[in-house]
Amino acid sequence: MNTKNNRRRRESTERIERVFIELLQKKELHEITVSDICKQCGLNRSTFYANYADIYELADKVREGLEKEVELLYEAETTQKFNSNDFLKLFRHIKENQLFYRTYFKLGYDNQFQLKYYDIHQAKRDFDNRHIEYHIEFFRSGFNAIVKKWLAGGCQETPEEMDEIIRAEYQGRVSF
Repeated sequence: MNTKNNRRRRESTERIERVFIELLQKKELHEITVSDICKQCGLNRSTFYANYADIYELADKVREGLEKEVELLYEAETTQKFNSNDFLKLFRHIKENQLFYRTYFKLGYDNQFQLKYYDIHQAKRDFDNRHIEYHIEFFRSGFNAIVKKWLAGGCQETPEEMDEIIRAEYQGRVSF
């Protein structure tokens, strides 16, 4: 495919994803149709189906895009295998991308979210290396609940305040 067609395809998928996210703010996933999206995008159904098998694949692509962005926030840590427990950059990212995060939670992907990097050394010190899987689940669930509450309130608190809340509650035991 030539560059012009690649650009056109990328622009079409970006438009489809943007409209999909907007529709999700007003409707549930099962209420959104390919026709709804194509009508608002001004695209043919064939363009949609050339990029996605169905609405659910589109939802997965949106999720993958957000998760990739979050992974990039912590790329240096992942590569160098260290844990900075820097939640501030995540809270800044959430505040700047509220619509995407609201969409992520609305689609229920937070239930599938896995903490990939848990500070095992800190856990050994703090929890005598006991029941770590429970501590991970407690943190994941609590963190998601705090982010959802923050998003529901329109992110009124600053990212710095949210970082302070997390640190006070969890003392920096995990990272993403």
